[in-house]
Amino acid sequence: MTTELLQQVTPEMAITSKPVTAEEALLCNMELPLRGVFYPLGFAVEIITNEQAVLDVANDSWGSLRPRQINSMVQLRVSVSAGGGSECPPTPVTRANRYLFSIVADADNQAILDLKAGFASIWLNQATVCHSLYLRYYFLEGAAYTLLSTSAATALHAACVSRHGRGILLCGDSGAGKSSLSYACARAGWTYTSDDASYLLHNTDHPRVVGNSHQIRFRPTAKTLFPELEGRALTPRAEGKPSIEVPTSEFPGLITASEVRIDFIVYLNRGPSEVGELIRLPDGVAIERIREDFYPIDEIRAVHDKAVQMLSGVLAYELRYRDFDQAIGQLDRLARNL
Repeated sequence: MTTELLQQVTPEMAITSKPVTAEEALLCNMELPLRGVFYPLGFAVEIITNEQAVLDVANDSWGSLRPRQINSMVQLRVSVSAGGGSECPPTPVTRANRYLFSIVADADNQAILDLKAGFASIWLNQATVCHSLYLRYYFLEGAAYTLLSTSAATALHAACVSRHGRGILLCGDSGAGKSSLSYACARAGWTYTSDDASYLLHNTDHPRVVGNSHQIRFRPTAKTLFPELEGRALTPRAEGKPSIEVPTSEFPGLITASEVRIDFIVYLNRGPSEVGELIRLPDGVAIERIREDFYPIDEIRAVHDKAVQMLSGVLAYELRYRDFDQAIGQLDRLARNL
């Protein structure tokens, strides 16, 4: 059976008279002479490839980011083959089994991640590399953040802002208003850390998160909330959801911090008749809600369960609000500990 699989050829191979070797069929020993080290969330990610455009796209994502004080590094090996036409590949399908995680768009564009080893092998064709946003979101950022969120930090579906030296995680279901409220807080003078993805650091004395404080992603409907977004185009294929992606550097006066200690957890409950109030949640409720979004494989989930216990002593609330003024007022009182 192994021999039969190795003897399979693509239509492009079939038109040549040269026999296809096992090495050529598996793409296992492609020369990858190019190397770059980048620091998403401050963690070291080494990219080894045979295509300069891959490093250029990685530089667009992470070139301005500096390292944290860590020694570990994850690695992406990106092998690019010729061909592929001009069409952008379909949205990838992801699958997982224990420490193995796959990202598969089609036969020529796919990745295998070893979450335990901190390693990803990515195979792409030249046409895919030409679709830089697709390459960036699905393969480079998709692989890097997946590896980092199982080794160095635990991914939380939460925004993060801080005020008066106190950090607040803004949690809630998709559409609860995490990104828009975090930006509204930033406009009001708060420090911005992340829009809807925060990473709880492992092996720290106090609960701390890091986030991509260099950009904010908005839903298209945010244009009706923030006039400064008018005229901005959608970012294609941003994690499968239509969004407007804006560097925080384009908002003059915005205060940012890539890392912050967490003092409060707040679940958002926005409604047309809400009067604006914070309701204390029973101990343990917030952590159980956070755990619902964890990686569903036992070996990885155990690592995340251990990490999230750092949040067990953090006070948690439900914020009921109708508009940004109500929400920011309540959060300000909380940060002031009034």
